[in-house]
Amino acid sequence: MRQIILDTETTGFNANDGDRLIEFAGLEMIDRRLTGQYLHLYVHPERDVPEDAVRVHGLTLAVLEEKNAPVFAKVGTEIADFIRDAELIIHNAPFDVGFLNMEFKRMGLPPVEQLAGRVTDTLKMAKERYPGQKNSLDALCTRLDVDRSRRVFHGALIDCELLAEVYLGMTRSQFSLTDAFDTPDTETAATAAPSAHSTPAKTRRLSVLPASADELAAHAAYLNELDKAAGGDCLWRQWQPKTDGGA
Repeated sequence: MRQIILDTETTGFNANDGDRLIEFAGLEMIDRRLTGQYLHLYVHPERDVPEDAVRVHGLTLAVLEEKNAPVFAKVGTEIADFIRDAELIIHNAPFDVGFLNMEFKRMGLPPVEQLAGRVTDTLKMAKERYPGQKNSLDALCTRLDVDRSRRVFHGALIDCELLAEVYLGMTRSQFSLTDAFDTPDTETAATAAPSAHSTPAKTRRLSVLPASADELAAHAAYLNELDKAAGGDCLWRQWQPKTDGGA
């Protein structure tokens, strides 16, 4: 499924009490790889931006006007089209979804729950994986060794980039060894899509590389040393089936 790593910045915390969205960012990911496709927009909130909010994201009304930020009604359809049918990956999803739904409702557009394929909340994931610990985006970056040195303010675009790495780090164990070492057979390779992960699981197989003559000789020499130390056949030779020519 197509995924969108999503974040917003707003004038405050309450979508139902006059606060508005002022920045939207979404990064497209397919098969756990960022595609380079993204949507990043500054939005004029049609109201003031409180100082408390400015201290978080650095976006004053003057800055937004310098950027010629359009009102949400001018870009809402573009955002809706961008997220349509995708799985949305959001940290503290109820917050961002609440603001998007408020803005969509003003335009008569469907809510996020109808537009998107599904919504995944990485904050909820983190609380389940790391109970009793701090699970802010900053804390998860530290825990998962994600470099956040470029993050001065909580900008939506940089937060999406960080969240993408955090999400991949938290979900890496969900994928099997065959996902990492994917080698489809000849018939499958001729018809498969460019991404290895789109190959049906039943056609996947691991590549087997036989040992070279030098490696086999080194292995036999090592076993001989073990035999001397054990005063007889070592455990490996006791387990290994005998051939007509001996071990």
